[in-house]
Amino acid sequence: MSPKWRELADRLADQIRSGEYAPGERLPHIRDLVEAGEGSKTTVHQAYKALEAEGLVTSSRGHGTVVRPQPRLKRLGIARYDKAKWRDGDEVAFIADRVASGRAYKRGEQTQTISLVAAPSAVAAGLGVPEGAEVYARARLVKEGQQPTHTLTSYYRPEHVAGTRLVDPTPGPAGRGGGFRVLYDAGYEIDHMKERLFARVPTPDEVTLLQLPPGEPVVELHRTTYTVGGTVVEFAIGVHAATRFAWEYDFEVPDSTAQKTNEEGHPRAE
Repeated sequence: MSPKWRELADRLADQIRSGEYAPGERLPHIRDLVEAGEGSKTTVHQAYKALEAEGLVTSSRGHGTVVRPQPRLKRLGIARYDKAKWRDGDEVAFIADRVASGRAYKRGEQTQTISLVAAPSAVAAGLGVPEGAEVYARARLVKEGQQPTHTLTSYYRPEHVAGTRLVDPTPGPAGRGGGFRVLYDAGYEIDHMKERLFARVPTPDEVTLLQLPPGEPVVELHRTTYTVGGTVVEFAIGVHAATRFAWEYDFEVPDSTAQKTNEEGHPRAE
C-alpha cells in the first residue's frame, strides 16, 4: 500500500493533467488540505515536494505552489537550419523555434559573453585543434520572457571569425541571419551538421542559471557545423531545460541502396 503522501500526490497529478488545475493556477494552501482531511502538514508537504520533483508544479515564497505551464517550445531539428531563414532572411535558429511555437521574441531574450579560451578536450576534438589551443567562445543565455530556456556556447577558430560580428558582445543575435549568416558572408557557407543529444543531471550552477525545479534533468546538445569541403567552422554545446522543449524532426528517410545505383539501375563504380 502506498504512503498517504504518495496517494495525495498521485491524485493531484491526475487533476493537473486533466486540466482541473490549469497552468499558472495555485494549488490549495497546505493548511487548507490539512483542514479538509487530506492528511497532516507533513503529508501534504511531501506530496507537494513530489509534484515539484516530477516537474508538475513550482513552489516559491509569496506565490505558493503553482502548476507549471505545460506547452513546450518546439525545438525544431532539421528545419531550424533552413538556409532560407538565415541566409535569405533574418530568422536565426532559436527564433525559428519561437515562430514554430507561436511565441513572441524580444532581442533582450538572448545575451552573450565573448571570450578567448583554451580549448578543453571536447571542444578541441570538435574543432579539430590541439587541446589548449586558443579559440573563441560565444556563450549565450536564452530566455522566454524572464524564464531561461537554455544556454548555447559556440566555439570557433580565431582565423574564421576574428573581426566579425560573432565576436561582438552586443546582446542579441549576431545581426541579420545570426552566426550562420556571418560565416556565410566570410566565405564559409554551412553545408551540413551533426548533432548529438543526451540527458543528464544538471550541475548546481546550471540549476541556478536555468532556474530549474528540483529533479529536472537537462538535455545537452553537441553540434558540429561543416562547410561543403568538410571544414568545421563551429562546435557548439547547448544545455536545455528538459521540460521546456519538445524536440521535433522531419526528414526524408535515407535509401543508401538507391544512392549507389545509377539512372539505369546498375551499381555505380566506387
